[in-house]
Amino acid sequence: MQELPLNIPEGSRKEVMTYLEPFMLNEMADYLKPVEEMWQPADFLPDSSRDTFFEEVRDLQESAKELPYDLVAVLIGDTVTEEALPTYESWLTMVDDVEKNEQGGWMRWVRAWTAEENRHGDLLNKYLYLSGRIDMRQFEISVQYLIKDGFDIGTGADPYRNFIYTSFQELATNVSHRRVAAISKKNGDKLLAKMCGVIAADEARHAKAYMSFISHAMVVDPSEVMYAFEDMMRKKIVMPAHFLREAGEPQGDAFAHFSDAAQRLEVYTALDYVDILRTLIADWKIDQVTGLNEKGEKARDYLMRLPDRLVRLADRMSIPEKQYKFKWIYG
Repeated sequence: MQELPLNIPEGSRKEVMTYLEPFMLNEMADYLKPVEEMWQPADFLPDSSRDTFFEEVRDLQESAKELPYDLVAVLIGDTVTEEALPTYESWLTMVDDVEKNEQGGWMRWVRAWTAEENRHGDLLNKYLYLSGRIDMRQFEISVQYLIKDGFDIGTGADPYRNFIYTSFQELATNVSHRRVAAISKKNGDKLLAKMCGVIAADEARHAKAYMSFISHAMVVDPSEVMYAFEDMMRKKIVMPAHFLREAGEPQGDAFAHFSDAAQRLEVYTALDYVDILRTLIADWKIDQVTGLNEKGEKARDYLMRLPDRLVRLADRMSIPEKQYKFKWIYG
């Protein structure tokens, strides 16, 4: 990391992002892997060039039959979310105050991050297709809708809010994929467990990168970063698929049912949301940040009190017990 600048004015995003640029450019290798060393979807899927292809597909389908209905619904929702990658890439390229030079640190990071994330949807999409349990046309309609509808996650084009959001979201997707892996393994689908496990590992690496961006920004512009964190938590972190819908249904309707299924299975719950918030507070050492102005101090006070408040709210939440019948799933 370059030496700490002493003359960055408070709230000057452009100067802070210029300060972060060399970090993004020179230290990406800590959070991204060389292409030739990465896993690819073909490493896990039946190989159509082999004589054993149809036998492997039958084995995959036999394992998929044992998966609980809610788990299949969550897996589909996770996959649709991953397949809406074009929305996320275009959103990250519109962040203000970053150098849009194609060889600069930010643009190279966005492209490399997108390339790694692209494998996730490719892998899960093919698994769903081969499983025989999915109405792929209905699934594909939901993917197209989610890309078409975009999302409104409350960050605007502010880099601080974007990095806070991605830090939280990457941790959330790590939790979701990791839990799906564990439940799949318990139900005898070891192949799906491996797939979701490697995806979860990618999400964990990516979370560390965005968390590191905020850690460095906090050093040079603590009050504005603290206020951005408070603002995002007051708005609540919404999931990127919060507009998820099925064919003929209102925008966001399927997301509510998907979220209920995830909570019933404890794949991703309100308490996980609180745990992620606590992780970020600890990683960014919110209680130890110095140099805050009055607004920043008030933001810190709010953030430090928030986890306990959210736990009390989570304890009062009611989760529907009845399964919703998705158009995505046969039977």
